[in-house]
Amino acid sequence: MTTDRADRPVALSTGVVDLTVVVPAYNEERRLGPTLDAVTAYLNGDAGDAGDARDTGDGGNRWGSWEIVVVDDGSTDRTREIAERAAAAAPEGPGRTPRVRLVASPRNRGKGHALRAGVLASRGRRVLVTDADLAAPIGELEALDKALAEGHAAAIGSRATLGATITRHQHRLRELLGRTGNFLIRAVAVPGIRDTQCGFKLFDGDRARAAFAASRLDGWGIDVEILMHFRRSGWPVAEVPVRWSHQTGSKVRPLDYLRVLAELVTLRARAVPKGHLLMAALFLLLSVALYSGRWAAPAHRYLPDSIQDQNQWEWFFAVTADSVRHLHNPLFTTLQGFPDGVNLMANTAMLGLSVPLAPVTWLFGPAVALNVAMTGGLAATAFAWYRLILKRLVRSRWAAAAGALLAAFAPPMVSHAHAHPNFVVLFMIPLIIERALRLCEGRRVVHDGVVLGLLTTYQIFLGEEPLLLAALGMALFALAYAVVRRDVAKAAWRPLLRGLGLAAAVALPLVAFPLYWQFLGPQSYKSVLHGDNAGNSPLALLSFAERSLAGSRERAAALSLNPTEQNAFYGWPLALLAFAIAVRLWRSAAVKALAFTAVAAAFLSLGPTFRVPLTDVVLPGPWALLAHRPLFESVIEGRVAMVCAPALGMLLALALDRLTTVRVPYRLVGLAAVAAALVPIVPAPLRAVERADVPAFVADGTWQRYVGPGESLVPVPLPDPGNAEALHWQTEAGLGFHLPGGYFNGPYGPDHVGIYGASPRWTSNLLRDIRYSGRAPEITDAWRAQARRDFAYWHAGVLVLAPQQNDALLRATVDQLVGKPGTWTGGVWIWDLSSLQGGS
Repeated sequence: MTTDRADRPVALSTGVVDLTVVVPAYNEERRLGPTLDAVTAYLNGDAGDAGDARDTGDGGNRWGSWEIVVVDDGSTDRTREIAERAAAAAPEGPGRTPRVRLVASPRNRGKGHALRAGVLASRGRRVLVTDADLAAPIGELEALDKALAEGHAAAIGSRATLGATITRHQHRLRELLGRTGNFLIRAVAVPGIRDTQCGFKLFDGDRARAAFAASRLDGWGIDVEILMHFRRSGWPVAEVPVRWSHQTGSKVRPLDYLRVLAELVTLRARAVPKGHLLMAALFLLLSVALYSGRWAAPAHRYLPDSIQDQNQWEWFFAVTADSVRHLHNPLFTTLQGFPDGVNLMANTAMLGLSVPLAPVTWLFGPAVALNVAMTGGLAATAFAWYRLILKRLVRSRWAAAAGALLAAFAPPMVSHAHAHPNFVVLFMIPLIIERALRLCEGRRVVHDGVVLGLLTTYQIFLGEEPLLLAALGMALFALAYAVVRRDVAKAAWRPLLRGLGLAAAVALPLVAFPLYWQFLGPQSYKSVLHGDNAGNSPLALLSFAERSLAGSRERAAALSLNPTEQNAFYGWPLALLAFAIAVRLWRSAAVKALAFTAVAAAFLSLGPTFRVPLTDVVLPGPWALLAHRPLFESVIEGRVAMVCAPALGMLLALALDRLTTVRVPYRLVGLAAVAAALVPIVPAPLRAVERADVPAFVADGTWQRYVGPGESLVPVPLPDPGNAEALHWQTEAGLGFHLPGGYFNGPYGPDHVGIYGASPRWTSNLLRDIRYSGRAPEITDAWRAQARRDFAYWHAGVLVLAPQQNDALLRATVDQLVGKPGTWTGGVWIWDLSSLQGGS
């Protein structure tokens, strides 16, 4: 008998055996003895589960020479004693070598450490690892050995393949956790293998020792790590159905499934090439630099070019976190738009981010959560484009990185980075494109279709309009590519359509209720009207954005709706460069399709009509074909130009990749041209200013004396898309009071047409007009009666007027409407309405 320390493997000088059986054991005093007896009897050819395996007297039965390595993983019971006794009782093998050996660890390190120690101490040409409970009978070794004889490097027992037999099932909850874990493992680590965790596996000995020597995990995830090593090395693995019976006393606990998932994340992180990590760090650094003005003090800095959108988005994150904390419906709230409420699914609440970031919101506030979402999301989007471009288009990492930077940090993206995380956090779009391309290859249609359905589902909870625009861009590319490569299109359309059908079958049940709520639920609406001039001017496509190095605030403002909607502005140098790339690489089908996609998207972004620059000629635009179609009717058509960003990024990557193959003088000329096109659109950090203080009346909780249960706090004037600072008051007050009015999309009138903000009432219109015009009508009894009805409709507990433009006139007007003067309290004028009577 030999005893080795598991943390200091001993290299044995004895010869090779045909089979090693490795049995990891931790506190297995009840089960180890019978298991060793069964394995020894089988390998000796005795009756029972051994079948017809007969000993030849020298260990030369059908399994040849064999050994058993028991690994005691720091047991605190009699496990080690039982293993030592079995080793002493076992006959010696050829060359007087021990048949049963014990490898002991001084402390418990986990199944992964035990298996690694046992396999590295093995001498077998084949190595079988089996759990100490022998849930898969040792007789199943025959089926695994047959698979190895057929040329596989490993044969793993499976409970999930056709032909497997489970004679005694686990508890339903444990079985459900196991199936869920296996699904996640397949999706993340080893797709195609149904059961990675069955503890009965046979390996080619040399390859097993190489794989376990390279392993690092000490826990239950070791099985996945080894299979990943085999897959990366190109060593074939067979999944073999086995008989299996659950044994009582399992060491796997519910929390171990979470530990396996954590180990999988570790595995994936370790598997990422260092070059990818460098690029990810670069993208994150650039994203942090862009938002550096807010990162200095996220809760106290405001992006003025976001207009009121920062207040709105912080409110979305706050109300979602509140719904998660209190298990409220995350699709609806009455905190804004009181008493009618807000349909959050019909707004861009980004539940796919605001829900998982709820703990960040609870701990650090919605301003920090929004900052994390936008900064991290922008970097993740750039990395996703980088991986797609590198995998599908180019070989050079730096060419792919340059293309990804243009796709993620193009002027339109930087414009939306002020205020629209749904158009910044786009990392799912490249993943969706990649999965659609896999479908076209037709290799694993069912798997890729299911994954595409799940990716699409998640993107719906990140942003539906970006998904719609991405689908439009993909359709344009597919149309152009099918024209220039009909052979590819002919081979791809069947698996693509089948996969899309599967994706729809997966996604629709998951999003059916949220979409029902969005389109038919409370406070739903039909479409949002954006006006008749939401398309881009042709000049906007060739001009520079405000935040670009070559940009002009005045010029950009004249050609866009506002600073958050500078949806084109790629600059004429980049347009010339893209044209030159297309001409030079025109033979490439991908270049033709990308060029068509960029040009078509640019023309669609002009809107239903556009004016020819420097003339009075107005021409119909191609968007007129889509303007009144379902879903498209709510799209700001100028945003279609954002589709150009990834198309131009891919053209740039292809050009830079080609430059790596040409002679140095030409390469320098090409790089100079690229620099001349890109430097003018390099973005400057977003402007940030000190945030206005929340009035002490709200900040110190004084409001609670005036707002009772079921009542609202009414700012004067009511919050609307032009002035939503009251949303910041509400988040700072922990969402303790309701607000009438607000900044959101909601229905208006009997036709439920979508508008920005709550449905106006006489008094809200009056107060808003006074604020912006500085003029007030004569307040009559009719005005006072109407005000009482509106106050009653809003369940107003207190009116609050903060210092602002035309506040003196607003105060005088409210004095007359209420019939009593306001009181200066906590930095604001207030009117206590607790005694006010009125009807609705």
